[in-house]
Amino acid sequence: MKAELVFVGTELLLGEILNTNAQFLSEKLALLGVDVYYQQTVGDNPDRLAGVLRQALERSDLVITSGGLGPTMDDITREIAAEVTGCPLAMNAELLGDLRAWFERRGRHMAENNARQCMVPQGATVLNNDRGTAPGLIVHADAGKAVVLLPGPPNELRPMFERQVVPYLTSRMGGSPLTLVSRVLRFIDIGESSMEDAIKDLMVQQSDPSMAPYAKTGEVHLRLATKAPTAEEGLARMVPLESEIRRRLGPYIYGTDATTLEEAVGQLLREQGLKLALAESCTGGLIAKRITNVPGCSDYFVMGFSTYSNEAKIKFLKVPEDVLMAHGPVSEPVVEAMARGAVEESGADVAVAVSGISGPSGGTTEKPVGTVCLAVAAAGKGASGTTSVWYRTLHLWGSRGDIQDRTATSALAMLRRYLLGQKV
Repeated sequence: MKAELVFVGTELLLGEILNTNAQFLSEKLALLGVDVYYQQTVGDNPDRLAGVLRQALERSDLVITSGGLGPTMDDITREIAAEVTGCPLAMNAELLGDLRAWFERRGRHMAENNARQCMVPQGATVLNNDRGTAPGLIVHADAGKAVVLLPGPPNELRPMFERQVVPYLTSRMGGSPLTLVSRVLRFIDIGESSMEDAIKDLMVQQSDPSMAPYAKTGEVHLRLATKAPTAEEGLARMVPLESEIRRRLGPYIYGTDATTLEEAVGQLLREQGLKLALAESCTGGLIAKRITNVPGCSDYFVMGFSTYSNEAKIKFLKVPEDVLMAHGPVSEPVVEAMARGAVEESGADVAVAVSGISGPSGGTTEKPVGTVCLAVAAAGKGASGTTSVWYRTLHLWGSRGDIQDRTATSALAMLRRYLLGQKV
């Protein structure tokens, strides 16, 4: 079954509200095995909405709309859907009685324009709304097609869809539809183009399961997907393909599905019985926040130092003043000293330190905005049991927030490489 989503409301076009209904409906339909090929957003204009609905019915089996079912003059979805499908509207006395009772129970006066919400296209199926005043509708069109009208507020749309639309779609598809089964492989330390180049032949030959890469901030995801009667059967179908991808790119895969980089790093720390400390200058505790987002992080996280000023670096991390003066706070010698100090002052086994220029000001010709220095220190790994430190310099881009996010991801990736015994 091919479906099309139409979101109605000028406020959506103006960016006044975030269209979370789009993500919700797309995800739920995919799980049902319904293909969504198009999404459209249209304002509260009768002619434009009619044009969008006609086009959608020409190329899709099912059209689902969201919004425009309220009582005011700009709520036009019900009327336009009736016009496009050729199903004239008529007042539904039962709905009207229920609506009057709804207002009476709440001690509120029902304005007469609320009665518009009880107009139902001929032959339509009414979807009850126990969260609001606007019922949903399934309007039947020619050639077995249908238009499902849902209210715009997510707290009304979601339960209506799950409780009433899902059973309708399941029945329409024969009661045992194929479901979309997907598995996401998460990569770090490799770009999207390099990853694709390594598996280009697999992507060219793909049919079922399918593959789709997605670039994320500092990492890349590869989604494997298939349709199957059960999740177990779908996942089994993916095993040969995933095994081949892992054979080629295994060192870059840190997790699957919803696993985060900080969870993967935390698991490695726990398995190796190591304690972690952090020294952050340009990220202001962002790495610590990501680490502590993981339940059970107290098993391996000791403490974090957020040291922006030179004085704080000297006092709390014992960074030598002459090193700061000679190289500046954003430098490999300073970040090396920060990491070493974090290990020695906290008693941790390993530490990560970062220092950089997040912008938008503060850059120079020699050290432009986006210059970031990272270091990983390990207690007792050097000669005679001294602390060993590995460091590197990156040149990142984007807004201040982008640079901070990329720095945090790069620091976690560097720590992961150390824990895996890979080149740091």
